[in-house]
Amino acid sequence: MAKETQFDILILGGGLSGGLIALALAKLRPELTVGIIEASEALGGNHIWSFFDSDVADEDRWLVEPLIGHRWPGYDVHFPAFSRRFDAGYNSIESERLDLLVKAAIGTGIIRGSVVGARHDGATLADGRIISAGAVIDARGVGDLATLECGWQKFMGRLLTIKGGHGLTRPVVMDATVEQAEGYRFIYLLPFDNDRIFIEDTYYSDTPTLDVDALGQRIDDYAAVRGWRVAATERQETGVLPVVMNGDFERYWNSTGTGFAKAGVRAGLFHPLTSYSLPDAVAFATHVARAWHVDGPGLATAAQDYARAHWRSGGYYRLLTTMLFRAADPPQRYRVLQRFYGLRPALIGRFYAGHSTILDKIRILAGRPPVPIGRAMKALIAGKKS
Repeated sequence: MAKETQFDILILGGGLSGGLIALALAKLRPELTVGIIEASEALGGNHIWSFFDSDVADEDRWLVEPLIGHRWPGYDVHFPAFSRRFDAGYNSIESERLDLLVKAAIGTGIIRGSVVGARHDGATLADGRIISAGAVIDARGVGDLATLECGWQKFMGRLLTIKGGHGLTRPVVMDATVEQAEGYRFIYLLPFDNDRIFIEDTYYSDTPTLDVDALGQRIDDYAAVRGWRVAATERQETGVLPVVMNGDFERYWNSTGTGFAKAGVRAGLFHPLTSYSLPDAVAFATHVARAWHVDGPGLATAAQDYARAHWRSGGYYRLLTTMLFRAADPPQRYRVLQRFYGLRPALIGRFYAGHSTILDKIRILAGRPPVPIGRAMKALIAGKKS
């Protein structure tokens, strides 16, 4: 078995989290050699990631700024009871841009292959190659979800070209005026230019099964209702993401091996209710680059401590997830989000960033709940056990 040149840092997986770590290290620690092992030809897969300006700390903005392909000064939401406009910056990143910039940053450090074994000082590939490193960060995606109690956020998105234009100038982060299917459902719209618009059908469900044909038809139907004539489909993506009510962090962490650092969803670094991972991916990438010491065991311990603290801080959001799934009947779950989007914009921004204050948490739960009170209390009691 051939042994390749040793890297200072070896990242397993070239998705969003792994790519951001590579970019942060290239910028802040250019003296270090960085490698990424990725099975696919393109880093980042086939994705569009979006974020609010308030999701990323000012001191970390430099990391995502070169990746942004589309930006807007605000966004809209629509619910059966009201529509609302928010003047808060919103941004989108396409995976092709991440692929381009990471390849430019680390060049020959990208290794094609599938990892079959990982440890703190290297990895073994399916073809027998052994890649050695001073330290390893495993960012290959989700761990064993059987260790967590989950609901599911499921979606399909299509980037469409509309004959004669679509008429939108701002994103619609949630259009929940559509028929509610399985659970809370909404349409998500990103107008990339006058003619191109990304339409995503998203819903919160009790099961992870994704009916691609049904979602595709719902997108076609939505476009038709809006009077949009589709000229072309540029891209399509689908996903099934966990939203977490409860679980065992230590079991989740150990389910993908021990003794080496982890990042991204593999480390549990995502918002329990939204499945949103970009803010945590940015924060962890800059944290690693600023605090780096080339020591595999030390980084493994530090990464697990960081992820464990994140899990503990997410208890309130897991409680809200429990309320959404356990206290509300599926067709009525939209009422929870409808009430939430009537709150102050700054509170909403802190919620998505995962930085809700004590007063925010009280305000979100204050007043009469938009679900049956008895079931809400049971869900609150169950959620506190997590």
